[in-house]
Amino acid sequence: MEDEHIQPIIVIKKVKGHGGAHGGAWKVAYADFVTAMMALFIVLWIVGQSKEVKHSISAYFKDPGVFTSGKYGGILPEEQKALPLPPAPVVIDTRAVEMQILKAEAEKITKTITQTPEFSKFKDKITVTVSSEGMRIDLLEESEGLFFDIGKAHIKPDTVNLLQVIAKSHLAKLKNGIIIEGYTDARPYVSSDYTNWELSTERANSARKVLEESGLRNDQILEVRGFADRKLRLPDKPLDFSNRRVSILLPLSVTDKKGANDQDSTVIVPNHVVSQIDNPVNVNFDGIVKVHQQGGGG
Repeated sequence: MEDEHIQPIIVIKKVKGHGGAHGGAWKVAYADFVTAMMALFIVLWIVGQSKEVKHSISAYFKDPGVFTSGKYGGILPEEQKALPLPPAPVVIDTRAVEMQILKAEAEKITKTITQTPEFSKFKDKITVTVSSEGMRIDLLEESEGLFFDIGKAHIKPDTVNLLQVIAKSHLAKLKNGIIIEGYTDARPYVSSDYTNWELSTERANSARKVLEESGLRNDQILEVRGFADRKLRLPDKPLDFSNRRVSILLPLSVTDKKGANDQDSTVIVPNHVVSQIDNPVNVNFDGIVKVHQQGGGG
């Protein structure tokens, strides 16, 4: 009878869990939504493409292996062709390029002088040469004094006009500096107070003044030199009148490896750049450009 009054033991187990709002079902629905949107955007993108792109996409779904084999190369038209490789750069000597520029300018100076009637008397007395030292313009005197008064540093009016044209139309445009040199023949002065040293230097300085007043940059004149009769143009004819001269030298801005600056004169440029010049170029007033080996006096 006592067993009938024993209360049974009841164990209640509560299963804890998230409600509907905190379940994972929404993730599946959201993934389906994103997939559908992606498919929609792809379809809209395909609709706006060209026939070639549509054809490539169609070919992919028909046989994906064609893209692996490289038959089509890609979906976009520009991907179907391999991009051409740029031409290989060429390493050249910048001195050669600069000499080419000076050569072209020398021809222009020659043309300017030959086509100017008032300079016709200078035709056979001006030489323009381009060599490894740069471009040199020589004004060669004659017996009666063509560019300067005889035995004086006074420059003649026609010479002033000549130098003004050369400076404004040609020299001022070049990046090169300018060195002006004066030379005489071996005839000595009677007076020891004034010699060929003074004459050669003063004539070079007179030319400098005209050039600077004709549009050259303030720092373009580098030097004014007077050599007297120490560097004859014709050493075997020391009394020849052509030894009397004034030279306008435009040295190369990049010195030779053997020069004092010893700087690197090579640069990488496209292969359409002009070829190198190995020999000096002499520009004559007959319009013919002659290449010759360097030699002889200055």
